[in-house]
Amino acid sequence: MAFADEQNQISACLNVINARAPGFLPKIGIVLGSGLGDLAREVVSPVRIAFSELPGFPIPSASSHAGELILGWLAEVPVAVFAGRGHYYEHGNAREMAVPIATLKALGAQAIILTNAAGSLHASVGPGTPMLITDHIAFTGVNPMIGVPGDKRFVNLVDAYDPGLQALARYAAIQADIHLAEGVYMWFSGPSFETPAEIRFARLAGADAVGMSTVPEVIMARAEGMKVAAFSLITNLAAGMTKQGPSHAETKEEGAKAAATMCALISTFVAVLGATM
Repeated sequence: MAFADEQNQISACLNVINARAPGFLPKIGIVLGSGLGDLAREVVSPVRIAFSELPGFPIPSASSHAGELILGWLAEVPVAVFAGRGHYYEHGNAREMAVPIATLKALGAQAIILTNAAGSLHASVGPGTPMLITDHIAFTGVNPMIGVPGDKRFVNLVDAYDPGLQALARYAAIQADIHLAEGVYMWFSGPSFETPAEIRFARLAGADAVGMSTVPEVIMARAEGMKVAAFSLITNLAAGMTKQGPSHAETKEEGAKAAATMCALISTFVAVLGATM
C-alpha cells in the first residue's frame, strides 16, 4: 500500500470516530492480545466501533481477537481500547497496525499499552504470570518501517519501552498485589510455534519470552512519538520445555484463567499513569 493511502485512511477513521464519539480525546491506547478481551468489558460508557467500519484497520482472523475499537473510561481515564490486532502472520504485512496506531496518535493519545500472550523460557515463570517487557529482540528479519519515505523510518529504539512507564508499572503491580515478572520478548513471525532448537537459541540470545506480535507496534508507536509500555501474559512454557508442545488452544485457555489478574494489573496501571498526565 502507498503511504499516501494510509494518510487518507487515517483521515477517514478520524471522521468516523468523531461522528460516533464527538470530542472524545483518549489519553492512553490499549491493545489487547490473545485471551485478554475481558478488559474491554471494564470500559465505562463505551462507544464500540467495529474495525470493519474504520478504513485501514485490520480484520483479525485469530479466533480470540474481537476486532473492535472501544472508546470510553477505564479507572476514570479516557482510553481507546483495541480489542484485537492484526498480526504479521496473517498477511505477511508488518504494518498491519500502522493506521490504528497513527489514528490513536492523531486523537491525542500520549502513551500506548500493548499486551500479548507469550511462551516463557523459564520454568519458574509459568502460565498465568504477567511479565513486564523491558526490551525486545526482533527475530523475524522484517520491520514495519521498511519503505517508509523520509527520515521518520530511522526510529531510535533505545528505551523503546519507556523507563518511566516501567517504574509506574512496577508500582501498579505492588498496589494491586500482583507478582510481576520482567524480561526480554523475542518476536517470531508465526503462525507455527517455535521449535525446541529455536527456543534454545532464544534463551542463549537473552530472551525470556517468545511470541508472534507487539514488536511492530512498538516500533510504529515510537515513530509516532508515543511512550510505550508492554506486558506479556505467560500462557505456556515454550517448545521443548514440556512433553506436550504449545498450542493456540492452550494460549486461549490459560489466558482466560488469568484474565482477572491482567485486568486488575492494567486497570491499576492506567489509573497510576493517568494521574501523571
